[in-house]
Amino acid sequence: MRQDNFDYNTQRPNLVIREYGRHLQSMVEYAASVEDREKRNKLTLGIIDLMGQMNPHLRNVEEFRHKLWDHIYFISGGKLDVDSPYPKPNYDELVKRKPGSVTYPKQKIRFKHYGINVEQLIEKAKVMEDEEKKKDFTECIGNYMKLVHRNWNKENPNDEIIKQDIVLLSDGALKLENDSNLDSLSRATPRRKRPDNFKASGRHDRGGHGRDRNRDSHGKNRHGGGGGGGGGRHRDNRNRRDKKR
Repeated sequence: MRQDNFDYNTQRPNLVIREYGRHLQSMVEYAASVEDREKRNKLTLGIIDLMGQMNPHLRNVEEFRHKLWDHIYFISGGKLDVDSPYPKPNYDELVKRKPGSVTYPKQKIRFKHYGINVEQLIEKAKVMEDEEKKKDFTECIGNYMKLVHRNWNKENPNDEIIKQDIVLLSDGALKLENDSNLDSLSRATPRRKRPDNFKASGRHDRGGHGRDRNRDSHGKNRHGGGGGGGGGRHRDNRNRRDKKR
């Protein structure tokens, strides 16, 4: 069995921009080969709309439309000659252009489980002039340090460890008092207690208004308890008949 008619991706030209796929690249190649300029412009506008459907929320954004025209020109290998609403880019510059290297932040962190933010907070606290605010701010930093320490190590650290670490990180400029409360941020938020004068609604109050929910608007018991009133009326009629006799 001959396999000459099979079309494999390894035999096809490479995809220029993979996110658009091979079918759109074939359409761009066909549009670039059309000799009639008016027809070529119409085909290009249709391909641009098709490209915009991949990100419909950005289809009408001016900068995004400009980006699509640059992409279709790049996919065509610089061969597409159409009336573009934007200036035609230089194809040679697009090919030679290389993405810039992304610099990774190289910051030396003394205690990685605290992170760089804790060190920045400590540096800010060190330059505070108001001693009262400086003391409160230092305690807030200690609270946060205990929180991140527990999340990192999966255990509840001792307050003495936090106090020692904050002295080391601040080079002795900051110090937590012995009576500092380091649990105000590291503990879960407690449930709010009911006030003493809390009045429960009839749905929850069993001793008060809750009994009224079994009665209708006429004061009768919904569950048949009101039948006692009917028995009283029968007794009155019986007494009246006895008197007539």
